[in-house]
Amino acid sequence: MYLLDTDTIIYSLKGVPTVVEQMRNHATAPKAISVISYGELIYGAEKSQQIAGNLAKVHRLREILPIIEISCSIMDTFGFLKARLSRKGRTVDDFDLIIAASALTMGYTVVSNNEKHFSKVPDLMVENWLRH
Repeated sequence: MYLLDTDTIIYSLKGVPTVVEQMRNHATAPKAISVISYGELIYGAEKSQQIAGNLAKVHRLREILPIIEISCSIMDTFGFLKARLSRKGRTVDDFDLIIAASALTMGYTVVSNNEKHFSKVPDLMVENWLRH
């Protein structure tokens, strides 16, 4: 089960060959996106040159992929992780940490090119389909 990060979705929409190939290779594997990524995609579409077309693509993704909403259990994991990382002097952007907490809570692997941030989160499984 894969939780696709915003960058992976964008690479896929842009037709980046390695990501498109990995999407095909994992065609039957369950995939979802975080409501955080959904919001980031809406923001990107709204500030783009082709607002209507890009919004249509994002709305189509919502029909294809389940959107993982933020639950209390995800926020419990977020709070635990943020405190744990803070004690070690490590920081991760809150949105990325919520995505990581979602994946950990639900047993998903995060698919992202942002390995620098996600690698700081203990026990989080991360794959980078851009580098495959």
